[in-house]
Amino acid sequence: MRAKSIAAVGLVMTMLTATTMAASAAFGPPDYTPVNRPGPPLSVPVSLLSQALVCTGDLRHAARPPILLVPGTGSNPKDNFSWNWERALLAQAWPFCTIELPGSALADIQVAGEYVTYAIRTMHAQAHRRVDILGHSQGGMVPRWALRFWPDTRGMVDDLVGLAPSNHGSAAGDFACTPSCSPAYWQQRSEANFIAALNSRQETFTGISYTVIYTHSDWVVTPNLDSTGSSSLHGGGGAITNVAIQDVCPLDLTEHLGMAYDGPAYAIAIDALTHPGPANPSRLPASVCLFPLMPGVNPVTFPVDSSTAAAHLALATATYPRVSAEPPLACYVTATCP
Repeated sequence: MRAKSIAAVGLVMTMLTATTMAASAAFGPPDYTPVNRPGPPLSVPVSLLSQALVCTGDLRHAARPPILLVPGTGSNPKDNFSWNWERALLAQAWPFCTIELPGSALADIQVAGEYVTYAIRTMHAQAHRRVDILGHSQGGMVPRWALRFWPDTRGMVDDLVGLAPSNHGSAAGDFACTPSCSPAYWQQRSEANFIAALNSRQETFTGISYTVIYTHSDWVVTPNLDSTGSSSLHGGGGAITNVAIQDVCPLDLTEHLGMAYDGPAYAIAIDALTHPGPANPSRLPASVCLFPLMPGVNPVTFPVDSSTAAAHLALATATYPRVSAEPPLACYVTATCP
């Protein structure tokens, strides 16, 4: 009987989602849920969520608030952060946690948002203070899904720093899913339903400082020629700084993947994480432009470290199961959801 009940609930939820999507197609964009409506219970088992979160250092008693590191599409914490940001934070006795997203962050980003929601809540409970988040690419964007649809997390976060985040999707990806691609790539097209839902009603929230660090040389998240581009955030109530690394170092031509280990990008991020409010590039000395690689990166092993990370990303992207359409929006995204 229990199995039949679970199956029946699953069938009902599938029908509700299908009905919502059909209505959206027939009558235009859905009526998105109000920003202060409590979020739904997490659908991912706690056992999986807890296994994906790994913390280093004393979250409660350290001099600085802990940082949650969130990897980008096709990557995992080891490839994205172990040879750069983790080393830099360890050298400063700065506590941090990493969250591994499902399918190397190639699965449904709505589910990845539940992992980030769990991480924020768990870190906040352990630290007894607000936490910071730093993410690369999708990792700089997906925390906003948690903040948008689980409003209790907003009072738990101080800074959100995105390195080349896909906040408004990518125009370069609009035609990349012909005829198929991974769910996360579908959801990061600039025309994706996911992106519309992510930015519905308001993009930022009061009490949180948002620092968006992007590059004019980005070939993955496009366009990013100025602060009207994909990565930048606008309005909503949060304190926002949108800054291109070329605004600080005009000769820095770092592209999308390189933002995970770029020296000037690191300097901007650290400025945000060590001062009230978002980053203020005017506080940075001109000397930051003399260091193309961030602290923590070993110049000797850098060629192997960076190429290995890129190779793993390419392999994960090539082998992850492809789908022929964007995953449907979850019921909780709409105001009419029971």
